[in-house]
Amino acid sequence: MSKQNSPSDLTGTVETPFTGAQALKRLKRRQAAERRFRVYSATAVGLAVLALIILFASIINQAQSAFSKHYLRLDLTLERTIIAPGETLDPVQIESNISGFNQLVKDRLVSLFPEASTSAAKTRILYSTLPRLGVLPMARKTAANPDMIDTRQTFDIVISDDADLFLKQKIGRYQRADLPGTALLHHLAGANYAVSGVGTSELQAAYSALALVDGRPSQDILIRSGQNWFTLVSASQSRLELEALSIVPSGENVLRTAPLEALILETVATDRNVSNYQIALITSLQDQGRIIRKFNSDLLLQSDSTYSELAGAAAAIAGSILTMLVTAIFAIPVGILAAIYLEEFANKNWITGIIRVNINNLAAVPSIIFGLLGAAIFLNIFNMPRSIPLVGGLVLGLLILPTIIMASQAALQAVPQSVRNAALGIGATRAQTVFHHILPLAAPGIITGAIIGMARALGETAPLLLIGMVAFVNEVPTSPNQEATVLPVLIFKWFSGAERAWEPLTSALVLVLVGFLIIINLIAVAIRLKFDRK
Repeated sequence: MSKQNSPSDLTGTVETPFTGAQALKRLKRRQAAERRFRVYSATAVGLAVLALIILFASIINQAQSAFSKHYLRLDLTLERTIIAPGETLDPVQIESNISGFNQLVKDRLVSLFPEASTSAAKTRILYSTLPRLGVLPMARKTAANPDMIDTRQTFDIVISDDADLFLKQKIGRYQRADLPGTALLHHLAGANYAVSGVGTSELQAAYSALALVDGRPSQDILIRSGQNWFTLVSASQSRLELEALSIVPSGENVLRTAPLEALILETVATDRNVSNYQIALITSLQDQGRIIRKFNSDLLLQSDSTYSELAGAAAAIAGSILTMLVTAIFAIPVGILAAIYLEEFANKNWITGIIRVNINNLAAVPSIIFGLLGAAIFLNIFNMPRSIPLVGGLVLGLLILPTIIMASQAALQAVPQSVRNAALGIGATRAQTVFHHILPLAAPGIITGAIIGMARALGETAPLLLIGMVAFVNEVPTSPNQEATVLPVLIFKWFSGAERAWEPLTSALVLVLVGFLIIINLIAVAIRLKFDRK
């Protein structure tokens, strides 16, 4: 009896578990799952990149104002009786005579705004436009060039942080608007004045967004007429009622004013650290061309200061470099040699097994534990000084040692066993095999691990806080035995500052630290490519 042929036999095709309808469905499901996985992966990468872009955009936006600052340009006569009252021109005494240079600056400011001398409060506000130590560069320049004494010189003096932030529109934005026409200025009584000829409609034409509630501004508006400054109190269809801020005395009750200008502030005086009178002074100086904006070279060239206007990161940058040198000199050779011994020379027994496990565990220990270890060993046992790069580098070296050992071990394990067999087969010793054949092939991975460890050490803060590297350092260190701080600690210190001016400086310092990390990684890539070509 013959077997009945199936349809597949008639067509010449045989249905198998891999070609049937169910197999095709499974294949479509797998392909759909793979497409979904690719979408998920691309989405995850996109979100990560977007988060990174948002992070850097936020930091850059916050930091951009810190890379420039405003200076007040003053021409001063360096009177010897004030800045060098002694018989000899001692450079040290001249540089330390901060009070004398401040007196020169104050006298010049009063000569520019004589009206401020009529009130102790106004005089104090005028002087607060500049920080007390803002004359320090002037004093240093004069001490280095005594021939400048009793001559007239021009100096650029940094202005206060609040005034600087106001000019950058970081503590209350403002707009300037010219009011049409001129008007008559009437002195009513005390500090009250009135201006006729300018009404509410004209003021709104100059600044359409001005909000007047029952004829009164909802924000501070300063009115300027020539050298006179007022605060707008109320406005009607026929006149403006003002309160005097700064008036040049004339002895007349009715004055024909110069063209009026409105300085419209988004905030009221109680919501900012800069008073209306100080804003009037700063605006007048700006219109005179005495306020200039320059690149903030002090951020990279000067040391830390209690004044945010004068603070710089030079000492922290030098301290970070010295600390990283100590870390590299200690951790990289020790870590690489330890990995070579464990992988190529040590016997595989329970002792080396325990050592390997503990190295892996140490890589996961919180960094603050290494800070406690460093404080106990280097400070308490060996009585080494606090806050020096030598101790900081040793502590960070202990921190990254497990990372370097593990990365080096992985690089050595990746070298094929055939390389070892070939070297030993032609008569090379174990040491020659390792250092002449194995190590060059493993060098890219070892270097990558070392750089990763160094990058981690550069960003560490907690261990260094425990060994005292949070001290205020105003001198750039030149050796590992001198007191220093590092960039992450300075970022922490500046971020804790109460003044608002520390915020952009902190963000700028973060960018400097990121720049160092990028440089380190570029060096690692260059070295790796060099070894890969070999």
